[in-house]
Amino acid sequence: MTQSALEQLMGRARGPMGPEIELDFGVESGPLAELGRMITHMNGFFLFDAGVQVFRVGEEGLGHDMLSWNTDEVWKETYGGLADDLFCFGQDIFGVQFAIVGRDQVVRFNPETAGVTEIGSSLEDWAQWLLSDPDVNGANAFAYAFQKENGALKPDERLVPLQFFTLGGTYDFDNLSVKDAADAMQIRGPIAQKIHSMPDGATIHLGTD
Repeated sequence: MTQSALEQLMGRARGPMGPEIELDFGVESGPLAELGRMITHMNGFFLFDAGVQVFRVGEEGLGHDMLSWNTDEVWKETYGGLADDLFCFGQDIFGVQFAIVGRDQVVRFNPETAGVTEIGSSLEDWAQWLLSDPDVNGANAFAYAFQKENGALKPDERLVPLQFFTLGGTYDFDNLSVKDAADAMQIRGPIAQKIHSMPDGATIHLGTD
């Protein structure tokens, strides 16, 4: 029997990151229902040499808790409402968020610009997208190379560029700093507010007002 893309993805997962839990969002179909089943099957995990992280749920475990991650206090308030519609269930090694919007849209959220890009209408679509190019969409080769040289990231850590990618920063290792994932998002939130609606080529002033 042919496996779905999501089943294939789960077969490559490293986890769980938290105790067994039954998660039910109170919906029978759509990406939230898929997410509940996925976390019930494996409560948090990493993919692609930690290039992608799916958050665990609950008070105990490794890395950030998915439910607290989606509260204003952890990082969202620094985005001034630009992330309010997102229910983030995972992220890549650079803090790009994977999120559900409404009940029928799976997106990626750029932490530097607050830009939202639609991936599909289900976690199956998300899994197909990741598996179509793990190095580009899942940061697989980069995550392996960085951690081979610099040591493994902790479950609550991600990378943040010293000079933002959006502002011309490179993916060279010396332009990347290991930070707590929430701190990394908080650092970028105020900048994202400044540049979110700016046209390409606009001058960005980063000094205090």
